[in-house]
Amino acid sequence: MLIQDQILNAIKKYQTIIIHRHKRPDPDAIGSQMGLAQIIQASFPSKTVLCAGKQYHGFDWLGKTDEISDDQYKDALVIVVDTANQPRIDDDRYSKGKMLIKIDHHPNDDAFGDLMWVVPEASSTSELIYDFFDANQKELTLPAEGARLLYAGIVGDTGRFMYPSTSPHTLAVASKLTTYDFSASEVNKIEDEIDIPLARLSAYVYENLTMLDSGAAYLVLSNDVLEPFKLGDDSTSAVVPLPGKIKEVMSWAIFVQQKDGTFRIRLRSKGPAINELAKKYGGGGHPLASGAVVENEDQIKDFVKDLNDLVTNNK
Repeated sequence: MLIQDQILNAIKKYQTIIIHRHKRPDPDAIGSQMGLAQIIQASFPSKTVLCAGKQYHGFDWLGKTDEISDDQYKDALVIVVDTANQPRIDDDRYSKGKMLIKIDHHPNDDAFGDLMWVVPEASSTSELIYDFFDANQKELTLPAEGARLLYAGIVGDTGRFMYPSTSPHTLAVASKLTTYDFSASEVNKIEDEIDIPLARLSAYVYENLTMLDSGAAYLVLSNDVLEPFKLGDDSTSAVVPLPGKIKEVMSWAIFVQQKDGTFRIRLRSKGPAINELAKKYGGGGHPLASGAVVENEDQIKDFVKDLNDLVTNNK
């Protein structure tokens, strides 16, 4: 039996379905979560479908998460989307349900769940959710709002169809989604917009980015640096692609200090695979888009040296 059929059978079996995604979400995490919820609710109106996770004001346009009681997990099917490893799942009650399903497009380094559908070649988890619908069109309904959400997720994770993960299938799925009753241009516009604090931070990125002769680049955003920008709960993720627009930059790391003093690393590349380097520092991800964590500024120096060596050796 195909994995899509097994997932559909599980959805049919349970009255309550709770969908989780990763912490600090991006459009694909929310789009795949909310898009799947739209499909299930439209196809099975009598079921209770809930979306878990912290609500971020900047993503209100993609929908809002639900208040979920502990009791609702008791006999529930839990589906975790777009999350490579368990520590990144937003709301640790994901393990409290009767059954757990993982749907993801990251390398499957943390194999969890009673069912797993992981396709690292896919552009996004939103693309996979459309494929799930497409494989079961006789029994599933995709409403226009669900199509909008999945399109938003694909646009977000492909960098507006610019990243190498964009395949002919990705473009075909996006084309089918745009036949639904929503404005694709409005989604594109929203995802391209930044507010004034992020505009100022973008200027800071370009002014302060350190570029090495190898083609590696890095920037440290300490709490002291970030405080004047007044970003609040909004993520710094919008500035992560910016160094890649510079022709001479091949791979880059942005170190973002956390409240506990550690630094989250947002690591990107236009060529050399960087996910093994991320794993060395307790992280992981895609070959060209990964993340990790370092404890202090001394470890930042070690990481930068390793990144510089990686890029130098892959010229």
